[in-house]
Amino acid sequence: MAAAAAAAAASLSVSDAAAKLPKPGGQVQRRRDRDRPRVDAAACTRDSRRPTRERCSTTVSLAATATATTATPVRAPVRTRAPMGQRKGADIVVEALERCGVRDVFEYPGGASMEIHQALTRSPVIRNHLLRHEQGEAFAASGYARSSGRPGVCVATSGPGATNLVSALADAHLDSVPLVAITGQVPRRMIGTDAFQETPIVELTRSITKHNYLVLDVDDIPRVINEAFFLATTGRPGPVLVDIPKDIQQQMAVPSWDAPMRLPGYISRLPKPPAANLLDEVIRLVGDAERPVLYVGGGCSASGDELRRFVELTGIPVTTTLMGIGNFPSDDPLSLRMLGMHGTVYANYAVDTADLLLALGVRFDDRVTGKVEAFASRAKIVHVDIDPSELGKNKQPHVSICADVKLALQGMNAMLEEQSAAAARKNLDFSAWRSELEKKKVEFPLGYRTFGEEIPPQYAIQVLDEVTNGEAIVATGVGQHQMWATQHYTYRRPRQWLSSAGLGAMGFGLPAAAGAAVANPGATVVDIDGDGSLLMNIQELAMVRVEDLPNLLQKHYASLFSD
Repeated sequence: MAAAAAAAAASLSVSDAAAKLPKPGGQVQRRRDRDRPRVDAAACTRDSRRPTRERCSTTVSLAATATATTATPVRAPVRTRAPMGQRKGADIVVEALERCGVRDVFEYPGGASMEIHQALTRSPVIRNHLLRHEQGEAFAASGYARSSGRPGVCVATSGPGATNLVSALADAHLDSVPLVAITGQVPRRMIGTDAFQETPIVELTRSITKHNYLVLDVDDIPRVINEAFFLATTGRPGPVLVDIPKDIQQQMAVPSWDAPMRLPGYISRLPKPPAANLLDEVIRLVGDAERPVLYVGGGCSASGDELRRFVELTGIPVTTTLMGIGNFPSDDPLSLRMLGMHGTVYANYAVDTADLLLALGVRFDDRVTGKVEAFASRAKIVHVDIDPSELGKNKQPHVSICADVKLALQGMNAMLEEQSAAAARKNLDFSAWRSELEKKKVEFPLGYRTFGEEIPPQYAIQVLDEVTNGEAIVATGVGQHQMWATQHYTYRRPRQWLSSAGLGAMGFGLPAAAGAAVANPGATVVDIDGDGSLLMNIQELAMVRVEDLPNLLQKHYASLFSD
């Protein structure tokens, strides 16, 4: 396996012609790199399409799961180059990535993207990570982004290479993960002719990306790449796709790095800081409540410190969604762990009997609410979210605040800290409520059946928790093992839990764990997976082995092949 993966990695540094090696029994080649004669447009009787002249899609979608703005990536050192020197469009793409702070790119090479891959090998700061399938590379980029907060970057070729990214783009869209996907495309003159390995990937992904571009002018590359990262990481994060025809990659040009962004509509719609009067109303509702509950989602991934401080000041119990796991320590006495279909009894009891529900960075997903009309029916609801389309979409709140959850928590913490200690103790005494919930924890603990000397998977996860001291970054596939991992492992910090929540994509765990290991070289990363999910992207064990990723994942699964 290692030899085969090394050979695949070597293909990044050879030309198309050198990669075409004869195989026994005929000229069988990789589908990404073989060169079939192009279809003559005049000979096509069923084609009526023509290349679209739009340089990018005109709509910006903000509808994904709620999450807070991610941190701006740290700028990486940029190669020294004569500012006015001509270079290929592919080299401009790579230098633009460097200027956006990119250090790691996940990729699988192909004919229409080969110029970009060749340019990446010349970068002094970007590391190339060769996955064995485009879905694997995009899930690895997602794991990288989820575990670090920095945008993940993946590169694929046209046709089947681009379409293999679709599941991972949909996953990132639903879970609000900052991702930039760059795809090669057939030359401009062949767009719309049903050319070999041509797919209209911009049209295919329009509804599952935050934004996408088809670059038709080499001079637009610096601006488009800069906009792509700005869109992916601001407001509600999400995936952005940039489709670049092969002739644009080969065209010589002098880049202009000071071109302004052209996003006036998007920038004008970015949320403003929360209004003080709305925050004051929330504090008043907290003071009037007797049975408040914090309902925390993925939108709090960038505000873990502020959330913990708010809980310290108020003493309100906390339950999290699947995406919110780790944003509040699950071993804290005030933690009710996860709620919903696969959540704890006491978390669901708390929400059902609460008189105030503070919903922070959540979207009232059906796996949480069940029958939405009956969800938290006794409570006044406060909904804070960065995406205005989520406010009132599934559940109508009594108070809605469109703002970054981090800023809202900072504002409320400042207001609470200004109150006198005596007043705070008088108005925020929820000891009776907490005692009631403690009794429910004792009455309905998380448990599992045992079967003689057989090892239950839940017990194995508990042992893993003890061995790693609850410090590992945990990735999962989708299925029962995913729910067991939420229930029996201890999560103490944001970005420690990586899972395909909204899309529920099997095959996510292994490549996502590989991406997390790249983003966190000193951390222990574990993939808790089911056999079905593991087999869907098991080929990525080759990448783990070749790159010698220092984590439990490699040590555990390498043993499968040691005999």
